[in-house]
Amino acid sequence: MYKIRTYNTISPVGLARLPHDHYEVASEIQHPDAILLRSHDLHGTPIPESLKAVGRAGAGTNNIPVAEYTERGIPVFNAPGANANAVKELVVAGLLLAARQIPVAWDFARQLEGDNAGISQQVEKGKKRFAGYELAGKTLGVLGLGAIGVLVANAADALGMKVIGFDPQLTVESAWRLSATARKAASAQELLANSDFISLHVPLNDRTKGFLNEERLASIKFGAVLLNFSRGGVVDEAGIIKALQSGGLSAYVTDFPSRALLNQPRAIVLPHLGASTAEAEDNCAIMVAEQVRDYLENGNIQNAVNYPDVVLPRNGAKVRLAVANRNIPNIVGQISSALAEAGLNYTDLTNKSYGDHAFTLLDLSEPVPSATFDRIKGIDGVLSARLI
Repeated sequence: MYKIRTYNTISPVGLARLPHDHYEVASEIQHPDAILLRSHDLHGTPIPESLKAVGRAGAGTNNIPVAEYTERGIPVFNAPGANANAVKELVVAGLLLAARQIPVAWDFARQLEGDNAGISQQVEKGKKRFAGYELAGKTLGVLGLGAIGVLVANAADALGMKVIGFDPQLTVESAWRLSATARKAASAQELLANSDFISLHVPLNDRTKGFLNEERLASIKFGAVLLNFSRGGVVDEAGIIKALQSGGLSAYVTDFPSRALLNQPRAIVLPHLGASTAEAEDNCAIMVAEQVRDYLENGNIQNAVNYPDVVLPRNGAKVRLAVANRNIPNIVGQISSALAEAGLNYTDLTNKSYGDHAFTLLDLSEPVPSATFDRIKGIDGVLSARLI
């Protein structure tokens, strides 16, 4: 029986993927095998000794101290792409909100007074202030071509926009899904200088924090619209406000409110609605629950942000050994030696690395003695080990 502690409300559709006969799921679980959460901040929360996995029902993991979990040999799973359609649709809405000046026009209409004749007269007199422009023929620059960025690019193409994109880590899978009409920019600066609209779709990490700073904002085509449905921290907010006040940016559409932005008339601020659809919450919960279950039951890793994808089919082996370790020489050799000295032979093995860390799965036909298992756990560089 695996124990799963939940923070936040996790979609019951996702939790249903954890069968009651093998899983105990609750918000007050003690000594959990895994944690499932959405936006709850785990920074400063002690890591239980029993913990084997963390699952974030969403894409971003900045609410989780990933480095600490990595050093304990604990994979942190997320759900990339599960909320992509929800975010894409909100980005399209953001394009229309800015292009047609819908927020200020709506506010104007809600404050109309008088009878119908008077309202009609006010409308004819005031509507010129809210004249907008069409998206067709305009250029959208997409910074970050992951699951969401590709969907945004393809939606813009379907709306008749020209699309340019930049992502130095573009994967083959994303490239296959990207519209053939999209053009690749040679640099972020080239994209910024040639786009009427710019949509940010990069994760928040040490490399991207404050990425769109005052220097890069100076590269933006004068009067462009910036859309940020990524994370608030990827932009320099002071630089954004300065660009809005100068007219360098005609609008800033963001899903991340702050007091300073709420005071800016050219800022269109939404209350973090990107993944706030029932469908997205279900999809994220299903994806992360299945990944955590596969890891607990089989040691397989898919979509962890701190360990490599490692999948080894179960082919009738009695015992599986799962080892998280630092990516240093001879770890696998030492594990093999310990097994050999106990008279054990593995029937299958896979080992993958991800930066400074690696993960190993070994299938064996016989049980591993406790002394041998303790020896493996004590190997210098081994961070965690499990027998499944």
